Amino acid sequence: MSFRVQIEPSGHAFTVDREETLLHAALRHGVGLPYGCRSGVCGTCLCRIKEGEVYYPNGAPDPLANEAPGACLTCQAVPLGDLVISANELEKAEEMEVRILPCRVEQVEALSHDVIRLRLKQPDDQRLQFLAGQYLDILLSDGRRRAFSIANAPHDDAFIELHIRHIPGGQFTDFVFTDLHEKAILRIQAPLGSFTLREHSVRPMIFVAGGTGFAPIKGIIEHAFHTGVARPMHLYWGVRSKRDLYLDGLPRDWERGHANFRYTPVLSEPDGDWTGRAGWVHESVLEDHPDMGGYDVYMAGPPPMVKAGRDAFAAMGLGHEHMFYDSFEYAAPKEKA
Repeated sequence: MSFRVQIEPSGHAFTVDREETLLHAALRHGVGLPYGCRSGVCGTCLCRIKEGEVYYPNGAPDPLANEAPGACLTCQAVPLGDLVISANELEKAEEMEVRILPCRVEQVEALSHDVIRLRLKQPDDQRLQFLAGQYLDILLSDGRRRAFSIANAPHDDAFIELHIRHIPGGQFTDFVFTDLHEKAILRIQAPLGSFTLREHSVRPMIFVAGGTGFAPIKGIIEHAFHTGVARPMHLYWGVRSKRDLYLDGLPRDWERGHANFRYTPVLSEPDGDWTGRAGWVHESVLEDHPDMGGYDVYMAGPPPMVKAGRDAFAAMGLGHEHMFYDSFEYAAPKEKA
């Protein structure tokens, strides 16, 4: 037995097998529903049920706790019958073939005291097709996976760039920081995720990065520059102290080179000589933009930062359909960075 799911406003439809999640079925049919962690943690796949009912075999996920009735996490929801849902579909997702590739470590570069940049070389006869902001899984020999955002834009794909922060006690990041060397071979699965630029929009954009959440946002902004996006863009990068702004010069260069781009770093524990913005990054956004109703907002970083931003921006008029986020959940089976 299968059920029919119709998506508004696109009118696209797909079928879901009995006991299959909505997201699994959508991906099987090449339908571009948004998603991130696929474990019910990040909330990226949130949509609205217009008609029909779903249930959660493992219980209602935490991100639904503060949502209005009708909210649904497609990565965990199983339909009880035919459905009509409201969701923002990912542009060109049907063109993105998820593949497993071997990659050679071309460069291991320390960007700060706790962030390393990896550049991975793809096989000469293969080239990964991806959208700016998506992520990949590194496939470990014991079957585990570690997820990292792709930090480069698709037009600059000679290498795949990753920003990896050292997580205390993290087995994989310990390995990266102590034993991973150039010419090592890593297996990846990519591209994954739906944290991508909504190119059809005409709204000004606010980007909010926390820590290595700068990585996917870097890819999106560089893609926007490359394609000639003229909409105003304002990047807020929240970190603990000045040394955590591991590529601070890059957005400063963007600001000098692009009249439609602004950059505001924000320190939560500012150094003694810091004269810039301090506090929580989402609070700096609201100081500058008290009315959020007219923006598209892209957030990437730790779950507390993303949740605080979602709640605060919604209270100031930003609709859920204009919030796009990539929540790095370190407690989940993947170390997202």
